[in-house]
Amino acid sequence: MFDGVHLGHQSIIKKLNTISEIKNLESAILTFWPHPRKIFNPNDDLKLLNTIEEKKYLLQKNGLQHLFLKEFDEDFRNLTGEEFVKQILVEKLQVKHLIVGYDHTFGKNRSGDFSLLKKMGPEFGFEVEQVEAVSYKDLNISSTQIRKALSKGDILSANEMLGYNYSISGTVIHGKKIGRTIGYPTANIEVDALKLLPKKGAYIVDVFVKNQHYKGMLSIGTNPTVNGKAISVEVYILDFNEDIYDQEISVNFREFLHEEIKFNGLEELMVRLDEDKRLTAEFKF
Repeated sequence: MFDGVHLGHQSIIKKLNTISEIKNLESAILTFWPHPRKIFNPNDDLKLLNTIEEKKYLLQKNGLQHLFLKEFDEDFRNLTGEEFVKQILVEKLQVKHLIVGYDHTFGKNRSGDFSLLKKMGPEFGFEVEQVEAVSYKDLNISSTQIRKALSKGDILSANEMLGYNYSISGTVIHGKKIGRTIGYPTANIEVDALKLLPKKGAYIVDVFVKNQHYKGMLSIGTNPTVNGKAISVEVYILDFNEDIYDQEISVNFREFLHEEIKFNGLEELMVRLDEDKRLTAEFKF
């Protein structure tokens, strides 16, 4: 799936680019949409590290020439490992050299793996190599491990495993405008419904608006101090005072400040915001 395009994925792409250059072949990656878990269990509330557009950008940034996006539907789900090799890899993609991850499986009931590819390669004219796992703190880096880190607010570990700072993007929408009444106007971000949000709480972030960079402090939560119910994503941008409603904004997560807190009124909230602002201003970006 290449969800996250993390350091493990990047090692595969690096190997792919090296082989394609040596053999004068074009580099390509096959990935799927929607995530297979959504097909196996439509009620699965899986959130993803990347939107499709983010994934495309990250893959291109790592030097990939072609991205093939295959719809993961019932017909595709029922292909056996052998059928996948013949119909997809050989007939459609005309693969000459295949690079797979250390734990790669494919086909119905995970019937295809590295050994099957090695077996079928000579018959269909392709070579295959397997890339070893990339580790972080004795864990094999995976999209699952990164999701776990983000769900705990462990931004530093998530960013280390990704090889870049985790980000979210979206359109600035109208909120309740409570922040502006206490000197902290925030931009409310409408985030893709499938995008994984880190743990509820406050974060130090990079903010990118109109191709300009700013420091920011971002809140994910329900605003319990003012009896909010729905999850919102709001960012206060330091040294910024512009109307950016309906514009696109991106934030990169740098550090977890604290968990979501229900204060005994707006005065207590302002004291905490003042401290968060100080920490954000002093943070070395």
